Amino acid sequence: MDELLASSDLANLSSGEVVEGIVTAVRKNEVWIDLGARGVGVVLRREIGYGQNLEVGQKVTVSVVDPELEEGYALLSMKRAVKDRGWDELQRLHEANEIVEVAPYDANRGGLLVELEGIRGFLPVSQLAAGHYPRVSGADKDEILQKLHALTNKPLKVRVLDVSRKDNKLIFSEKEAVKDDLQARFSKLQVGDAVEGTITGVIDFGAFVNVDGIEGLIHISEISWERVDNPRNYVKVGETVKAKIIAIDKDRLSLSLKQMTEDPWLEQAKAFKIGDVIEGKVTRITPFGAFVQLSPSVEALVHVSEMSDDETADPEKLFRLNEKKKFKVLDIDTENRKIALSLKDTKDAAKPKVKKS
Repeated sequence: MDELLASSDLANLSSGEVVEGIVTAVRKNEVWIDLGARGVGVVLRREIGYGQNLEVGQKVTVSVVDPELEEGYALLSMKRAVKDRGWDELQRLHEANEIVEVAPYDANRGGLLVELEGIRGFLPVSQLAAGHYPRVSGADKDEILQKLHALTNKPLKVRVLDVSRKDNKLIFSEKEAVKDDLQARFSKLQVGDAVEGTITGVIDFGAFVNVDGIEGLIHISEISWERVDNPRNYVKVGETVKAKIIAIDKDRLSLSLKQMTEDPWLEQAKAFKIGDVIEGKVTRITPFGAFVQLSPSVEALVHVSEMSDDETADPEKLFRLNEKKKFKVLDIDTENRKIALSLKDTKDAAKPKVKKS
């Protein structure tokens, strides 16, 4: 018998080896596996893996934890077998730069938790595509987490960005998965094109727009021809807008809402003529002067030199925000959309003329 066993091609089981077997018994805390000529093994319930329903006669893959216990059978693990093969497959996916579909099972403030091939990994917020990036005001961590939780259990296409079995590290990227497709879409876009997109975030300096998977930004200065103090008064998250491309930067579009319509400044400015004395509302006060709103789209400047004959005049003392005053139109620059006003000249205009006797 010893000679027969010695001449056999079957090698003894070794720790870490991955083998196949047939389920012979399924019990409450263990599953027994027939390994054929290589013996019998047992898989403890905790080593079976979440959600697996095993049946007698089923063929399974297991990893050898201990090739021979005192009782004579091997201690096996299905979890380890999945992981052993999983790391190999993940390494292959990484090297081949393949795109795979995953469904995150949980989220934290840093990103999404993902499991693939039995290995748990991480999809950082920074690696989410534009359409899924959580745009929130003031980087509110609770709001970011809420938006990330909304992505759990939803299919996402990703690439393996980094994989290391030794360091037990697995990082995914959605941005990398859509990069090639985005470049193809970018190549079809030009400055001046009108595009349609969905508002994904509104912040103090503008609004983010998802244009067919490409991220766009509408700066606060490009939202309206009017002076915009709060972008949230003009656009809402989820709203569909049409905008004009005014610049294309690497992986983002710079967009304009206001340039989709005619500039009302040009039409409204026609109502004013040099020398007119008109009423306006003070909207901003600066060390060099004050800005005055003459109509919904026309804002003019009263330079500090045109406020008073007193050269030491302080704009903060002469004006109050939202105060209405009379001003004289000094100059209208249509090309640069500028109107210059004077406060001191209105005093001279208001003086009664003395008739000569």
